[in-house]
Amino acid sequence: MVKVYNAQNITEAQIVKGLLESNNITAFVNGFYLQGGIGEMAPTDFAAVSVDDSDVEAALNIISNYENNH
Repeated sequence: MVKVYNAQNITEAQIVKGLLESNNITAFVNGFYLQGGIGEMAPTDFAAVSVDDSDVEAALNIISNYENNH
């Protein structure tokens, strides 16, 4: 698996994962269970999205379009 996206928070990571999966790319959210250890701190900068090595190029194209609001 290759990390293709660093999300600001777990919600954004889940959105990107759903976007990739809607395009037939299996995705995994890293750092999902870390949010419980955050406590009262703002839960940011710990979530990422990974995909299989063979899906990296397609995933990066989809994420690029997402970031550019296409």
